[in-house]
Amino acid sequence: MSNGAFIYDIPTKVYFGAGQLSHLGEELAKYGKKVLLTYGGSIKKSGLYDKIVAEVKNAGLELLELSGIEPNPRISSVRTGAEICKKEGVDVLLAVGGGLL
Repeated sequence: MSNGAFIYDIPTKVYFGAGQLSHLGEELAKYGKKVLLTYGGSIKKSGLYDKIVAEVKNAGLELLELSGIEPNPRISSVRTGAEICKKEGVDVLLAVGGGLL
């Protein structure tokens, strides 16, 4: 393709309902073995953090973290994440957030 043309294809799969977090590891593993988890702060307060870490590790995946992500992340946070991905050879980014307690 030329002249700036491209194809934008974003398939979406939604697991909805109780217990669906159990699919996290299998879904992440489709993209690689090294996962960068990015999050703000509320997932630790809610207990979601511990559940995510357990699912990722139970799937045999390596987990790296970038915490302190702001709502509407600043470019500096994005650049920090990009540097981690490059340096560590990250295969998949898992961004978790979107709620306050």
